[in-house]
Amino acid sequence: MTRLRIALLMPMVAVLLAGGVTAAEASLGTTADDGAKVVQETWLDARTVDLKIDSPALGTTGMVRLIVPSGWASQPTRTWPVLFLLHGCCEPVDYRSWDQFTDVKAFTANKDALVVMPTDGPAGMYTKWWNFGLSSTPDWDTFHTAEVRQIVERGYRGGTRRAVAGLSIGGYGALAYAFQHQGMFGAAASYSGVPDTLYPGIPAWIAGILIRTGFYNIVSLWGDVWSMKPLWSAHNPADHLGDLRGTALYVSCGNGQAGPLDPAGAQGDVLETSALLSSQSFTDKLRLAGIPATVDYYGPGTHSWPYWQRALHNSWPVLAGALGLPA
Repeated sequence: MTRLRIALLMPMVAVLLAGGVTAAEASLGTTADDGAKVVQETWLDARTVDLKIDSPALGTTGMVRLIVPSGWASQPTRTWPVLFLLHGCCEPVDYRSWDQFTDVKAFTANKDALVVMPTDGPAGMYTKWWNFGLSSTPDWDTFHTAEVRQIVERGYRGGTRRAVAGLSIGGYGALAYAFQHQGMFGAAASYSGVPDTLYPGIPAWIAGILIRTGFYNIVSLWGDVWSMKPLWSAHNPADHLGDLRGTALYVSCGNGQAGPLDPAGAQGDVLETSALLSSQSFTDKLRLAGIPATVDYYGPGTHSWPYWQRALHNSWPVLAGALGLPA
């Protein structure tokens, strides 16, 4: 064998040794029904791949990080249950948040789930923006639940058993997607989320998020909360409890006081207190409607990653049941 031929083969050998990534290279260009497609695929290690997706729903490109199961490369004909993990707002790390700030990769190393962590932009709010009826983008809902989902299923062997979990506004997103797309997710978990968006003070909480990230025309989201309350209600999980019946639900939140996972001298925060009020309103309504949920209001704890990592661990039995995996 000539030296030139050996040199040409070496990159392929390296890829195979890294975990069979060559099998995934055919996924470049994988398309969704609306034409969304993977335009860049970057493998960071044998289990982690970043996708850049050209998205009609966003009107631009959007990023997604996948953590594939440990056996993904060695079982090329197998499909895998899918866990969507949604991040909160205003985080520069964006779609990499769960991977960077928690032990999700190690935690799922012995779990046969394909983990999907999509961008939501600085504050996409996991929704289609109203934009005064003048524009259909960005539509984060379609990006996540149609474009990303179809690409994961068609190019990365995602299956049809799904669960979704999120923190802060991502907790809202998890429950919103669960009721807006009945049957798509067998389980939905909210960690420090705002599942009752019309609870007193929460619209202002959402407005603060938008302003913080530079979206000063806050009515572009769902309009004015008073004059367009039906549109707000249409996106509010707490107003659509019947559509969540049959979905395994998990809701957790702290009370905003510094707790056991906070550093010494940490102060409390109002974000977690507000999230608790919204979450309690939601679970109170679930109870009155006779809809079961696993609830963990754990007392002291701030709006921060150590608590969300713990919540992912604690909620795993609920998520695993929907994914058909061991608890």
